[in-house]
Amino acid sequence: MDTFETFNNGKLVTPAATKDFRNIPWSKHPVFTGVELKHILTQEETGGAYSYHLVRIAPNCSIGKHIHETQLETHEVIAGNGTCINKGIEITYEPGVISVFPAGIPHEVDAGKDGLYLFAKFMPALC
Repeated sequence: MDTFETFNNGKLVTPAATKDFRNIPWSKHPVFTGVELKHILTQEETGGAYSYHLVRIAPNCSIGKHIHETQLETHEVIAGNGTCINKGIEITYEPGVISVFPAGIPHEVDAGKDGLYLFAKFMPALC
């Protein structure tokens, strides 16, 4: 099983509960075509403090330029390849890369020919 499928079939374990990722559906991004999210932890579950999401970007699709005015966002690249523009600087996205976007920083992500798989975290939570 490749690294992304390991995450996709993984689980979140806390002292209070275990959440099996296989039971969480993929949701289409409301704005960006070819982008899907699996909401691992939501604002409702964390009291708005943070949220975690698996992100699947189809080959040659993009998360267009945008800003989160109040959230710090991080990306951990799990699989695939692509590029990210973080505050005007191009970063090559490949497995093992972590990128951080402070609140108010414009950013965008373009998946390569094999697609791109990210673990994204937001603090405070993405609404």
